[in-house]
Amino acid sequence: MTQKDSAVPTLPHSQLRSSGGTPIAPRSDFPQPVRGDGAQPVVGDSFHEMWRELLPIGRHPDSRGYRRFAWTGVDLECRAWFKQQAEARGLGYEVDRNGNQWAWLGDPAAGDAVVTGSHLDSVPDGGAFDGPLGVVSSFAALDELLGRGVHFTKPLAVVNFGDEEGARFGLACVGSRLTAGQLTVEGAQKLTDGDGVSLPRAMEAAGYDPEAIGADPERLGRIGAFVELHVEQGRALDLSGDRVGIASAIWPHGRWRFDFRGEANHAGTTRLVDRRDPMLSYAETVLAARHEAELAGAVATFGKISVEPNGVNAIPSLVRGWLDSRAEDQASLDRVVGGIEQAARDYAAAHGIDLDVVRESFTPVVEFDHALRDELARILGKHTDITVPVLGTGAGHDAGILSGTIPTAMLFVRNPTGVSHSPAEFAAEDDCVAGVTALADVLEGLACT
Repeated sequence: MTQKDSAVPTLPHSQLRSSGGTPIAPRSDFPQPVRGDGAQPVVGDSFHEMWRELLPIGRHPDSRGYRRFAWTGVDLECRAWFKQQAEARGLGYEVDRNGNQWAWLGDPAAGDAVVTGSHLDSVPDGGAFDGPLGVVSSFAALDELLGRGVHFTKPLAVVNFGDEEGARFGLACVGSRLTAGQLTVEGAQKLTDGDGVSLPRAMEAAGYDPEAIGADPERLGRIGAFVELHVEQGRALDLSGDRVGIASAIWPHGRWRFDFRGEANHAGTTRLVDRRDPMLSYAETVLAARHEAELAGAVATFGKISVEPNGVNAIPSLVRGWLDSRAEDQASLDRVVGGIEQAARDYAAAHGIDLDVVRESFTPVVEFDHALRDELARILGKHTDITVPVLGTGAGHDAGILSGTIPTAMLFVRNPTGVSHSPAEFAAEDDCVAGVTALADVLEGLACT
């Protein structure tokens, strides 16, 4: 099964370069995890230090968000930071055939390894926590375990999966998809950014070998469990009052393109009754999407639109809108999308508009490994001061991509606003440290038995 949003808008290389390759000096308005009592817990020392080091990289001065896109100078800075963290701890460092970075404690060839980590890239003008929180927390959790003096009986690794967000080449989770064989070499070679630069050319320009990419079953065969920590992209934990949660599943989701075709005409001289304006049908469909989603307890979003000829004084000939919809189960998703499409066709017919609906991508529900999920709950349940609710999510992750091949699980850290893919994304340091502690406990339970 696949999971992460499978197609996202590509960005032109000119925009990718706009963030530059030089770290921006730290500023006081960076999104900082802050303890409410002002104290600095011992377990959070290394987390806090790493967080401050990573924060300036790729932060755009105008938007205040991050532009860490695959195979750019900023991406290489993030990769250099990861390598530095690995070497500073005496870990074995390697980059696999698909550009994913690995930091190993122990011999990976021994098999049954426990792996944790996430990604360091971002969506356009994204927040600081989506992805990097998991990578920083993984190194911090390892520091905590070494501080405890535990005895590891299995290899342990921290991983940074490349191009998870898909901001540059329009496909999310490229690194993990290639590794799991869910993206073919031919498919990867066809990926291009907004300036027409192909993925192979970008990798080569960054000093990596694009001829080596492809499925890596031998590597995945060495892994006994993968646990990804991630900031929650929603408010479930905030509403329940819990700092850390366990993921149950990733909702099924997909993207549909709605093409409303009318007739271009003069905005000032064409009578209202003579118009075939596709914008009207599109606008009514947007409202219908909200209505259908509310009825089903799901989500539906028209977040991208293209208009032709796109003139202020011209009635459009074409309005193309992209629908993203997600629901807790397949039946609910089918009901939502079906209702939206029927409403769109009714509105189009009423206005004399032609309509085409194309499903561009679809990902079925991803159930995380039940046995591993139960083991996480058992391990964390030993600590009476931490409650660990189990919750589903509508967001995609590398863990979901790998779930069809190896046992995977996820931990979520509370996000008090629920905002994600935005500079306003946030998690308090108390909660981040709770996440590090929970991850350390889980890794100890899985790799030190």
